[in-house]
Amino acid sequence: MGGGLKLAERVTDEAYFAAVCVRSGLVGPELPHKLAQMLLAFERHGLLAGAVTIGAIRNGDRAAMRDERGEITYNELDERTNALANAWRDKGLQPGDGVAILVRNHRGFLDAVFAAAKCGAKIILLNTSFAGPQIREVADREGTDLLVYDDEYSKVLKGVDPPHGRWRAWVDDDSPQDADDTLDALIASSSTKAPPRTGKAPKIVILTSGTTGTPKGAPRDEPKSLGIIGGLLSEVPFRARGTTELAVPLFHALGFASMALGLALGSTLVVRRRFDPEVTLDSMQDNECTALVVVPVMLQRILDLGEDKVMERDLSALKVIFVSGSAVGPELVKRTLKAFGPVLYNMYGSTEIAYVTIAGPDDLKREPGAVGTVVRGTVVKILDENGTEVEKGGSGRIFVGNSAQMEGYTGGENKEIIEGLMSSGDVGHFDEEGRLFIDGRDDEMIVSGGENVFPAEVEERLAAHEAVEEVAVIGVDDEKFGQRLKAFVVVRKGKDVSEDDLKGYVKDNLANYKTPREVVFLDELPRNPTGKVLKLELAEHDSDEAEGSSDEAEDSSDEAKDSSDEAKDDSDGARPRAAATAAEDE
Repeated sequence: MGGGLKLAERVTDEAYFAAVCVRSGLVGPELPHKLAQMLLAFERHGLLAGAVTIGAIRNGDRAAMRDERGEITYNELDERTNALANAWRDKGLQPGDGVAILVRNHRGFLDAVFAAAKCGAKIILLNTSFAGPQIREVADREGTDLLVYDDEYSKVLKGVDPPHGRWRAWVDDDSPQDADDTLDALIASSSTKAPPRTGKAPKIVILTSGTTGTPKGAPRDEPKSLGIIGGLLSEVPFRARGTTELAVPLFHALGFASMALGLALGSTLVVRRRFDPEVTLDSMQDNECTALVVVPVMLQRILDLGEDKVMERDLSALKVIFVSGSAVGPELVKRTLKAFGPVLYNMYGSTEIAYVTIAGPDDLKREPGAVGTVVRGTVVKILDENGTEVEKGGSGRIFVGNSAQMEGYTGGENKEIIEGLMSSGDVGHFDEEGRLFIDGRDDEMIVSGGENVFPAEVEERLAAHEAVEEVAVIGVDDEKFGQRLKAFVVVRKGKDVSEDDLKGYVKDNLANYKTPREVVFLDELPRNPTGKVLKLELAEHDSDEAEGSSDEAEDSSDEAKDSSDEAKDDSDGARPRAAATAAEDE
């Protein structure tokens, strides 16, 4: 009975998602011959690789992407990736082999990803902020048989020599433009005919951000449900043949998913290798963008240009600002809604669990701190430390189930799983309207003087101060309280604020034990390319500071010892007289 109900529920959900896909324009009526060609492309290459060929059949000479080198059409993208796939197969690349990609946002990323997919390869998306040792470690661990990279990473890639070669996706101006180790050279020299069937579906390995340790690989097979697309489209009004300003790194889960969705919709993706807030605003106007995809720190930098800078541009085509990747504070939500209008959609999810909830403009207007309601097809439960579901409104660990979560880290570990639901690593609660709120990271909670404290709550409060540009709070060891909070603050230009001012601000709004014991002022917070604060670096900053203090104390101790020795020498010289005097006095 239970199994039958679940099957009926899934069939109902899939029918709903199909209807949403039709409404968005993702699926539409096609001429019989085109439909036959699309089905053949899907049967030959599967969902990911087939999407490029299907895009060419449906959209032809429409622009698929605009980057700093110009425009490429859907037809050109299909032909380029066919040629590259054929070239790589000639070089010995086999289905299931690993293709590692270390590339910024430009056409080379799409060339590499979809060519690898047409080869049935395992596609490993490397983080462009990785240092050489991290890249070598990840490349070795994930099994790299072929490497694609931009010129700028040549030095950090020393020692990475996979059997099927290293191929440059972006060639710097001072490099030979006709070299034979580039993607363009391979594409120009190979057949644009569709490569043969591989018999193996590609696999995508997206790496975790590594903000608190070594990045882990989170592999996924191609989706087997319309839920991954239909669920998102049911909450966010992305529409077919729009134009999306895709500012986030394509190697990130948010960027990759947005790229795939945009191409499936037949949209034009506008990308650049590096983010610049004013250039992004200009591009949104010039390209009449219907959507902007950003992480919170990018959105903040755009708004920091000033509301007048936003108002100067004609952004009347904009229907969606899609933000995710890290926490969006209530103050940033309010500023965005004021500057751009009711177009903000905040998605909560992670590399491991995909998306969970989405908060649209109405929800955000009422509750700017919420991350939204649960997307259809996803199950979310709030569990206590014993794995028991808490009452509505109660805070606990967030566990998620959907058709898009990872299958486990490539190293063999996994997130905690309870009754088929995977831990998000966060603690949160639902309100009476079913909106989810994130209280903090499970592993960031500290116990200070016997009280549980989540840094996120203190960060949110400090971020509301008019003089605070950005803030991060961490827990550090404390002899008296066990642990204490330490805040790192970047002050807004033209503003002035003291440590005592900020401590008092928190104390006036939160419980006393949530007040940071220290506030450190920085020029900027350390972040990864997706805008997440690298709290591990802040902890090391604290450790270095403590070590420095220890060294100072040691120096002071040495100075005191030297002074003591000098004083001792002086007293020894005077001692006979002093002793005699003392004896006489006695």
